Amino acid sequence: MAGTTGVVVVGCGPTGLLLAGDLAEAGIPVTVLEKRPRGISNLTRAFALHARTLEQLDMRGVADELEALGHPLTRLGLFDGLTLDLSELPTRFRHVLVIPQYEVERVLERRAREAGAEFRYETEVTALTQDASGVTVLARGTEPLRASYVVGADGMRSAVREAVGLPFPGRSVIRSVVLADVRLSEDPPGLLTAGTAGDAFALLIPFGDGYHRVVGWHRSHDVPDDAPLDLAEIKDIVRVALGRDYGMRDPRWMSRFHSDERQAPSYRAGRVFLAGDAAHVHSPAGGQGMNTGLQDAANLSWKLAAVLDGRADVALLDTYDTERHPVGRTVLRSSGTLIRLAMANSPWTRGLRSALTTLVTRFPALRRKAMHQVTGLGYSYGHALTGKRAPDIPLPGNTRLYEALRTGNFVLLTPAPYEHTHRTHLTTSEWPGPQTLLIRPDGYIAWAAKSPTPTAVERALLEHVGPPDHPTRIS
Repeated sequence: MAGTTGVVVVGCGPTGLLLAGDLAEAGIPVTVLEKRPRGISNLTRAFALHARTLEQLDMRGVADELEALGHPLTRLGLFDGLTLDLSELPTRFRHVLVIPQYEVERVLERRAREAGAEFRYETEVTALTQDASGVTVLARGTEPLRASYVVGADGMRSAVREAVGLPFPGRSVIRSVVLADVRLSEDPPGLLTAGTAGDAFALLIPFGDGYHRVVGWHRSHDVPDDAPLDLAEIKDIVRVALGRDYGMRDPRWMSRFHSDERQAPSYRAGRVFLAGDAAHVHSPAGGQGMNTGLQDAANLSWKLAAVLDGRADVALLDTYDTERHPVGRTVLRSSGTLIRLAMANSPWTRGLRSALTTLVTRFPALRRKAMHQVTGLGYSYGHALTGKRAPDIPLPGNTRLYEALRTGNFVLLTPAPYEHTHRTHLTTSEWPGPQTLLIRPDGYIAWAAKSPTPTAVERALLEHVGPPDHPTRIS
């Protein structure tokens, strides 16, 4: 007999961990499968949290802890002197937080464990079969598992994606990018040091533990990922791109990788979902990979919880793909554009890069759009107010909207108090705004109206939150 659980999450990176923690906090039984041994970092290249991701983490009560572990970067340099001043962002998090992925994973894993998520390491998924009532997961290292739903958050080479037969079309954008964690004998001039010169590009980011992450690439050295790599090659690339190597020494890790642009045609196959790198991969330009995956998880988790808890129709799950797939496609395009402009080597592409730099620098609306896209603040799931990101509205009692969202509930904001039918998964608060707003658990506006009748509010609550005193859970 297979073991049973509500949701199986495959993959113990940031995306899977956020999703598992959300489900566990909502009271949904969740089991996380990870093929790596416990405590072994996957040493990925992610190193930054953007503003919208920090807002999502604030809604879960862990943003301040992560802020204390990282380094805020208030100015984001791109190319040709183009710099985005993030202090202009409309959020408490007016910066990029430079923080290694393993710190994010540590905090999110602790949260998921404390909420009751079960973890099984050294467990590699080998097959999935699904029917009308659930999914059976076969994996090395554990007995078969039976779940209502499965989420593949297991990276670019996703076993879950392959098991359900979803393709992963795309192509390699850039080959033979080198990565290393090194000590430096000299301090770089800024928190994040990046530059291009000739055919080389390099980036230095501090980890806060005495090591810096180095990312480098040289156009003329296009070799396979498994080609030998030594510190001398990395130093040569950095010297060309930045003018000096800052006394690099004592590498604790070095690797080569190639950057792909790929996206699954759908993020859902029946009762199986894809999130993070299992659904989309793109160039590291802009540092949007880990952030996009975390926001996938924030979108999907509350929908799975609502359906499994009997508060929403299963059709709600279709909105995960319709909302997140276009965002993934946009991130692929924007990060691809950034990397191509940064690596421009023809007079035409360099001229285009220079023209774009001038336009973005000169026109505040373009600069604002660029900042909102890179930081995730500009993405929405609808028109007018519905589907837009809700700002962190101050509320009576010296609190904020994002603190109210830490319950995992919908939040109803009303200009004046009135009575409505009790719902367990609804938090209500007065606010001094002109409209009544219903905020989804992921911080987006589900419904808005000016001076609605109690009947209109109740109708909106029935549609989005579910019926009063909802029935027992369903599968």
